[in-house]
Parts: sequence; C-alpha cells; structure tokens
Amino acid sequence: MYNRLKILYQLQLIDDQLDELEELRGDLPNAVRELEEKINSLKEDIASKEKEKKESLKKRNSNELEIEKLKENQKKFKSQLYQVRNNKEYDALTKEIDHTEEQIKKLEEENDSLADLSKSLTDQIEEIKPQLDELKKELKEKEADLKEIIKANEKEEAKLQSQRKKIEGEVRKPDLAAYMRIRKAKKGKAVATIKRSACSGCHNIVPSQRQLEIRQNNRLYYCEYCGRILVSTEIAEKASEVV
Repeated sequence: MYNRLKILYQLQLIDDQLDELEELRGDLPNAVRELEEKINSLKEDIASKEKEKKESLKKRNSNELEIEKLKENQKKFKSQLYQVRNNKEYDALTKEIDHTEEQIKKLEEENDSLADLSKSLTDQIEEIKPQLDELKKELKEKEADLKEIIKANEKEEAKLQSQRKKIEGEVRKPDLAAYMRIRKAKKGKAVATIKRSACSGCHNIVPSQRQLEIRQNNRLYYCEYCGRILVSTEIAEKASEVV
C-alpha cells in the first residue's frame, strides 16, 4: 500500500509539471482552436452559397430552354390561327397562346428572381472572403507563437511525458481511474497532502483521527470535503525524492 500511495503522488507531481508547461501556452491553444472553428464555419458558408449559386444557374438555364420551347409552340399556335375553320378552333388556339404567354412570363420572372439571388450570393461571398483572409492571417500568427512556446519546452515535456507513461503503467487500474476522474473534476489536483491539519487541496480541516489514519499509509483516504486522495507528508517527501 505504501508504494501504491507513493506512485499516485509521483504521478501527481509529474502532472503538476506538465500543467505548468501547459499554462505557459496561456490561451493560445483555445485561441487557435476557436480561429480554426471560425475559419471552417466561413468556408462552409461560402461553399453553401456557391452551391446555391450553381443550383440557381442550373435552374435558370433549364428555364431558358423551357422558354425557348414555349416560344416555338407559341409561334406554331399563332401560325395555325390563319388556318382555323370555326370559332371553336380559334378560341382553343388563343387559349393555348394565352396559356403559353403566362408560362413564359412566369419563367422569366422566376429567372429574374434567380438572377437577383445569384448576385446577392456573390456579394455575400465577396463580403466573407476578406473576413476569412483576416482570420487565416491571425491563425497563422497564433500558430507561430504557439509553435515557438512548444518548441522551447519540447525536450522537457517529452522527458516528463516519458516519465509519466512509465509511472502510469505502475498505477493500479482502479486507482488510475479514480485519479483521472478527480483530476478532471478538480482541474488538475487529484492527490493532496495535509498541511497545518488541513487538506492542501481545499484547505478544510482534516479531523485528528483521520490524520492519524492517513499517516499509517495503509489504505486510500479521500478528503470528505473536496474528494481528493489524501496522502501523508512522509509519502509526499519520498515521492518528491524520486521525481
């Protein structure tokens, strides 16, 4: 059990150092991620508008073909007017001519609307492009800053990651699961010591009897206030000698 507690605290010490390196990056990782999301969103917006423009043009071309077809029919109907033999045939032809004229007008109005839509989409795309260029420029700068920070600490980080991997392999699976769960909930600190009779994580007083039990190093104890794993000063000192 002694070694089990010591390994857990060693893992915490390694993670503390990795967290410090992460803090050196500041808000850059989040800033880069947010910029990437914005850029992707604008790209998707442009792609959507381009697709709508393409579909609009396709529909206009289809309408133009239909208009040409209707105009040909209209010519045919008008030429047949000179060949009618009675009022019934005349009325039927004029009805067809009027109906054709209505269809042509409807399609031409639709094409005018589609042309307006296409122009509006083009204008919107042209408005988005400068925003996209600006975001790309900003992203490039942020990525360069982040890369510089990472490069400055990459050797130390690689060394710590290697140590962490080794130590993590020695931690029992249930202990590691509890450690990771608490670490996530408490923003990094999963294992705490007792300082001045209080949990070093939440600073709440640990009862004297519980302090005595923790010093025996014979089982896992959790802070009744914050839920962190509590280890004795002896464990903390021995772990610090190794890490």
